[in-house]
Amino acid sequence: MTDIIKLLPDFVANQIAAGEVIQRPASVIKELLENAIDSGANKIQLMVKDAGRTLIQVIDNGCGMSETDARMSFERHATSKISDAAQLFTLRTKGFRGEALASIAAIAHVELKTRQSDQEIGSILLIEGSEVKSQKPGACSVGTSMAVRNLFFNVPARRNFLKTDPVELRHMIDEFERVVLAHPEIAFTFHHNDTCLFEMPASNLRQRIVAVFGSKFNERLVPVDETTPVVKVEGFIGKPEFSRKMRGEQFFFVNKRFIKSSYLNHAVSSAYQELISQGVFPAYFIFLEIDPSEIDINIHPTKTEIKFKDEKLVYAMLNSAVKRGLGRFNLTPSLDFERETVFDFPDAPRNREITAPVIQVNPSYNPFVSTAPMRHTGAGHTAALDKMRGMYEQTSAAADLLTPDQNPGRAEMGEKPSENQGCFQLHNKYILTTFRTGAVLIHQQRAHERVLYEQFVQSMAMNSSLSQQELFPETLRFSTGDAALLKTILPEVRQLGFDIEELGQQGFAINGIPADSGEVSPRELLESFIEQYRMHDDQKNIKKGDKVARSLAATLAVKSGKKLQTPEMQNLIDSLFGCEVPGLSPSGKTVIVSFTNDEIDSKFEK
Repeated sequence: MTDIIKLLPDFVANQIAAGEVIQRPASVIKELLENAIDSGANKIQLMVKDAGRTLIQVIDNGCGMSETDARMSFERHATSKISDAAQLFTLRTKGFRGEALASIAAIAHVELKTRQSDQEIGSILLIEGSEVKSQKPGACSVGTSMAVRNLFFNVPARRNFLKTDPVELRHMIDEFERVVLAHPEIAFTFHHNDTCLFEMPASNLRQRIVAVFGSKFNERLVPVDETTPVVKVEGFIGKPEFSRKMRGEQFFFVNKRFIKSSYLNHAVSSAYQELISQGVFPAYFIFLEIDPSEIDINIHPTKTEIKFKDEKLVYAMLNSAVKRGLGRFNLTPSLDFERETVFDFPDAPRNREITAPVIQVNPSYNPFVSTAPMRHTGAGHTAALDKMRGMYEQTSAAADLLTPDQNPGRAEMGEKPSENQGCFQLHNKYILTTFRTGAVLIHQQRAHERVLYEQFVQSMAMNSSLSQQELFPETLRFSTGDAALLKTILPEVRQLGFDIEELGQQGFAINGIPADSGEVSPRELLESFIEQYRMHDDQKNIKKGDKVARSLAATLAVKSGKKLQTPEMQNLIDSLFGCEVPGLSPSGKTVIVSFTNDEIDSKFEK
């Protein structure tokens, strides 16, 4: 019997390690920027071409490397940060494993230029797929320049899994933002395809947040600053009134290292419990300073997850600090449980004659005749539903759409609910209606998303979207990431009724919005739409126009928790059953659950 276990060649082992550390171009940016920070640089430049596929280059003015260190830096487990395991618990540097450069060199063409300040000449090193092609002395600036070209050139499967350039660019912007927020004392620039996306001088934290996310954040921030023997908590939290429906600008840093922690997030969210409604999320930029011996950062290759020795205590300290920050700026509610306020009356205006109250009676009033007008939902959905009415009659196979063949997982209904049967709203979330042989329960938000989505797809196909022009065009300025995203989808967005012009420097002039947008402001509409598009953008094999239609439908759809009047519910039902696929939301979630009379009767047989 022959032996079958053998050692992997170094270049194969490096490629495997690269799969853990380097997942996409953004991973390269993270590792190179962190190395530049560890070098002591106070000025760092990032240059990218073709979303990282062609070039990722980081230039710093740090300490540089000697000729020997330049070569050693590409060996696996070669590091200047630690020399024994005990030092893992005293770390304050970004990197320490010695895997990043070896992993990058295994899957790219790398050029390193570096020089120390006490040397007149530096070193130039070329590596391709872990193989050193050349190393020679050369003229270099003090510090280090690392250029990574042709990422994943020898791992085509990984290269094929990369998403579109706009998607990869947004991931790179996300990583860049995490690094620059943690180090406002360092000046950063970021160029993509010769276009400057960020140019940020050294500053304080508040100025850096505004530089990254826009001037609108200056008025939205509340400082947090608490020092305890266990942990120091500082940074900024968002005012409750600026909370958003999607998780957006939420950042935790432990010893200036970005981390992800649902546990700490809960500590912050619970502090806002009485201040914001369910389903909205505050912004926060929170820095925790803690003794390195009290944490373990060596539990994940990307070091974005850590363990606390006493996480319950850290939770309590963080929660208390956020509450104190909100209270210090009079943002927490003032409650007096001893006083009954129901009998409070406003003071009468001065110099106004006091008159006795008069009871007015309408003798023709009939309580059994409804005169209440149909309410608009705020999402502008009534007009959209009216536009879709009648589609059921125009669809010859509409009844077949309700069968399991065309709506998987649904029981056969065989008919459309009748308007005469009536409808009822359950928990302000579901609509219950009946038909001759049973009943159906409809998820109102998903149903409206389906109706709007098909309307938007039809409008884009026929180029028939209407725009509601603004009396005074509004100028909006977005963060670099949001502006880059919006630019990539402007043609599709304009097809849906947005009248938008680019102004440069992440600015846009909003001249009009889709006609069925209701009373929502252009800023609120676009911010919510961009957040929705981010959620849909990672879905592969879906065309850009379809993602835009899905995102706008999700933005404008009537939300769960909204009370609907009977005419609104009936309009929604009629429009839903006029859709091509009424049983599924645009994202594939169940819209309708049906119950036959026999199924209902069976529940009462016992």
